[in-house]
Amino acid sequence: MGTTTLKLYSLSYTQAKTYLIAAAFVAGNIVLPQLVHLIPNGGLILLPIYFFTLIGAFKYGWKLGLLTAILSPVINHLLFGMPMINVLPEIVMKSSLLALAAGFAAHYFKRISIPILIAVVLSYQVVGVLGEWILKGDFYVAVQDFRLGIPGMVLQIIGGYLFIKYLIRK
Repeated sequence: MGTTTLKLYSLSYTQAKTYLIAAAFVAGNIVLPQLVHLIPNGGLILLPIYFFTLIGAFKYGWKLGLLTAILSPVINHLLFGMPMINVLPEIVMKSSLLALAAGFAAHYFKRISIPILIAVVLSYQVVGVLGEWILKGDFYVAVQDFRLGIPGMVLQIIGGYLFIKYLIRK
């Protein structure tokens, strides 16, 4: 697994294509968490709500990523009550940070690699911990993704790399 140069896009909010592709990634962020929640504590361990946000933002830019980041948890909450309302602000914040970090990294590096995705995932998680600590006032709760979600971060890095490299090359 090395570095791969890909065709990356920067879609704008004035393009219908942006909303169609975002809808597909939001759908992925709805289906994947439903499957993962069949596993006890699956959501806390595998962090599925972030997976397609990472892919969408990296491949199609931060604007599409931000649409996916905001709509995915809100629609999931409205349809299934998950994430619960008391954690929805933190999830939306972390998702948005992920979209911005992935979009920036793709634009800056113009390629995908495991180290780049590690940097993206760690950056949104570290900044997200600080934001969640401010919002919740509880450091132990804020570092939950680092206590439980390491497998999910690994899934984002390796799964995201493979998904972008092999499944959405064009």
